[in-house]
Amino acid sequence: MARIEIVHESVVFQETDAIVNAANYTLLGGGGVDGAIHDAAGPKLYEYFAKLKCVCLPGEAIESPGFDLPAKHIIHTVGPIWHGGTRNEPEQLKNCYINSLKEALDYKCKSISFCCVSVGIYGYPLEPATRIAIRAVRDWLEENKSDMLVRFCCYSQEEFVTYKRVAYEEGIY
Repeated sequence: MARIEIVHESVVFQETDAIVNAANYTLLGGGGVDGAIHDAAGPKLYEYFAKLKCVCLPGEAIESPGFDLPAKHIIHTVGPIWHGGTRNEPEQLKNCYINSLKEALDYKCKSISFCCVSVGIYGYPLEPATRIAIRAVRDWLEENKSDMLVRFCCYSQEEFVTYKRVAYEEGIY
């Protein structure tokens, strides 16, 4: 039976098998949660992606080792930048969650912690982003009959309250 948790904590030091990073397309670090994860994982994370010289497009996800983090894996996903919903942002955001779960499954993760993808500097409105995240995860877990633990990590009180309310409205709690 799948378990979904919502916590008012940073994703950075979660002790789940994987954590999800709201990355930028270069995967070389940035601000916000991306910068915090890169700082905590140590310089090997930067070196890993600098050597690969790859890019990640909105909605895609790619795994890396956790390096100095408690999590064994970091799943990097690039959320869409909000343009009013006219540039396929909802589908791209949904794909961030689905593709991150697929990566976790590929690496045999039994638990994963998500940050709130795209709601920071990418400007995605919190309420619709939350609804997309919860629905995408719930539906994927049900469709795949997965017993994976999924933890949504809300950094701010506003995120936490919104996630709890939407989860209740969507029948999670």
